[in-house]
Order: sequence, then structure tokens, then C-alpha cells
Amino acid sequence: MRAALWLLSLFALAVAGAWLAGHNNGTVAFFLSPYRVDVSLNLVLLVLGGVVLVVVLAQQALSALLSLPKQAQRWRVQQKERAAHAALLDAISHFMAGRFLRARKAAQTVLDKEALLSEAGMNLDHAVSLRTVAHIMVAESAHALQDKGLRQQHLDQALLQANQADAADRQTLTEGAQLRAARWLLDDRDAQASLAQLKALSPAVGRRMVAMRLQLKAARLAGQPAQALDTAALLAKHRAFTPEAADSLVRSLIMQWLTHVHDAEATQGVWNALSPAQRNMPDVVAEVVLRFMAQGGAASVARQWLLPLWPQLLALPVEWTADQRVRFVRALEVSLADAEAADARQWLARVETAQQAQPRDALLQYLSGMACLRHQLWGKSHNLLAQAVKGLQDAELRRRAWCALAELAEQRQDSVAATQAWKQAAQV
Repeated sequence: MRAALWLLSLFALAVAGAWLAGHNNGTVAFFLSPYRVDVSLNLVLLVLGGVVLVVVLAQQALSALLSLPKQAQRWRVQQKERAAHAALLDAISHFMAGRFLRARKAAQTVLDKEALLSEAGMNLDHAVSLRTVAHIMVAESAHALQDKGLRQQHLDQALLQANQADAADRQTLTEGAQLRAARWLLDDRDAQASLAQLKALSPAVGRRMVAMRLQLKAARLAGQPAQALDTAALLAKHRAFTPEAADSLVRSLIMQWLTHVHDAEATQGVWNALSPAQRNMPDVVAEVVLRFMAQGGAASVARQWLLPLWPQLLALPVEWTADQRVRFVRALEVSLADAEAADARQWLARVETAQQAQPRDALLQYLSGMACLRHQLWGKSHNLLAQAVKGLQDAELRRRAWCALAELAEQRQDSVAATQAWKQAAQV
């Protein structure tokens, strides 16, 4: 549409010019004593236009001629700049392909070409960023080649060059170099130095996904499960993992944390540090209770930890895995060992009610039988455990059930049944 309008405008101007030229009868008189020259006004206008056009063309030609040296210099700078960029791309490509010597050589070429440009007075607008990235690439290649001295040298140069950039680029380049340094230290298995490098970052950078991932790996390597657990929880909150992977990671970190505590008070401190979601993991709760009881913790405290998950154990359809239910039942059994506790009768009634509601559940039969055994309900305990050993899939629980049946048979002075039960327990 715009081209059509321009064409119409040119036609209109041509028509108007032709009409004015055809109806213009004016003349211009030039007095050159003793002569007089009369010239058509149209011819005078045409000549003036031609002269103006020639002057303009001559001026442009002269300007172009005078600008040739600057254009040649600009072309040379452009060629050298393109060569530096091409070398940087080669360094990145070689590094990605695992050709670390070639990558280091190409990155060093970038630095050499940029230095030649600076010495010639041809300063690039992004020279600082180019030098910083080139130093980082040399350091990356040196790290891959286990040349720590060269890596540290170019890292220092990268940080020095980054500090010379303007405010916007300085922050980005410095943070990038520091994150890479933390990653290199982590690859060197120097977890403490990596954590120190990460702590030196600003809080805003520390909350970035890449920084938290590095912190998680460094904390696990340094044997700091508490810090690793906090970082993993933050990563899970930001959906850095799938829900299944996040639960598995958190669970493993809590288990690792528990291996670092060796008394009941410390185990209780671990429990207090867990979040409500973590306290709702059945295998985590069971492991904490078992360790707490093995270290001489109070059974009443352990039962308080187990009570919120009791309805989930009885839920239908079953939401827990078989291993989770077994560990939870084992933790309950250990915590219910004291029949003289204030809430012992209440727990006995709770367990019996659950077993009667699900009479074919072997785990509930076992738990109810062991609870009755603690309360000296010998007959009921024998019947429940005799039913449980037929359906229990876990070897440890089945062995404990046979041992309990053997003890009950010995109390009845039934040596044949006791011998048979001890034999079954030994064969499990």
C-alpha cells in the first residue's frame, strides 16, 4: 500500500511539473555588456537543479574518499573481532566435545587476539566480558586436565577482569566465576572449601537453583546431613525434583543424619528439627523411634511420635508399602514393651480393636499378640501369634513370633511345642 501511494505521488509531481513547465512563459535576462542574453526560466531552473545535484554528488564523493581510512580501520577491527569470537566458539565447542587441550589453546587465542586489539588502540565495547569468559574457559579446561595451578591463575584473572566491568556485567560475571569455582572445589572433593565459597555469595545468589544444588552436594560430601536436609527441602519446595525423588532424597538424608547421633537426647533433637511433612513419613518415624528406644529413650515419648500415623496404618486401601508397614509395626512393638505405663491399657485396647476390624491382617495379628504377651494374656497371645506366623512375610517378625510362641509353650511346660517353635525360629 505504501509503495502504491509513493507511485501515485510521483505521478502527481510529474504531471504538476509538466503543466507548470508548459505554461511558464517567463524569461531571465542576462546583461553582459554590450550584450543581452534572454533565457527561458525553465532552462534556468533546470540548470540550477543540475548544478545543485553536481555539488551534492561531489561533496558525497569527497566525503567517501576522506572516510576510506576510517572504514579500512573499522573493517580490520571487525575482522579481528570476528576472529576472536570464532576462537571463543571453538573453545566452547572443543570443551563440549572433551578436547580440553584444544579448548584451552582456543581460549588462549581469544586472549591473545584481544590483547593485540587493545595494544593497537582498538578497544571493543565488550572487551571485559570477552576476556572474562575466555579466562573461565581456560580455567575450565585446566580443571578437566587436573591442572589446579593454571586453573587458579585464570580464575583470579577472570575475577580481576570482572571487577573492571560496568555495574550490570560485573555482578553477572563475578557470580558466574564464583559458582564455577565452587563446582571445581566440589569436583576436587574439597567440600569445606566449596561450602565456604558458596557462603561468600550474596543471599540472592545462594537462593538460586544451581547454588542450592551445589550446596546440597557439598553438605552431603562434608558429612553435614542437617544442612543438606534443609537445602533438599528448599529444592523440593521449588520443584527441583519430582515428588518421588524429593521424598526419597529427604528420607535418605534423615537416615544419614540419624547415623551421626548416638544418644537419645540427640535423636530427640533430630525429631524436633523435622518438619511436619517429614514427621509424616512412616519409615522415617519408625527409624527414629527404633533408634530412640535402642538408645534408652522414653517409650511414652516414642508412642506420642507414632500415634499420629496410627490411622494411616489401618487405612484401607493400604497406602504404605509392605516394608513401611513392617518397620512401623516393629517400632510400635518396641514402644509398647512396658505394660505398666499409664497409657498401656489404652494402647492395648486400640491395638485389639484394630485387629478385630481387620482379622486377616497378619501384621495386626502379630502386634496384638505381642501386646497381649506383654500384658500376660497368654491364651489370646498364643492364638494371635499362631495365626500371624502363617501370614507374616517379613523374616524378622516371623522369627520373633516363633520365639514368643516358644516362650509361651515353655510357660505351659509343653516341651514338645517349645522345641518345635524354637526349631521354626532357627529355620527362619
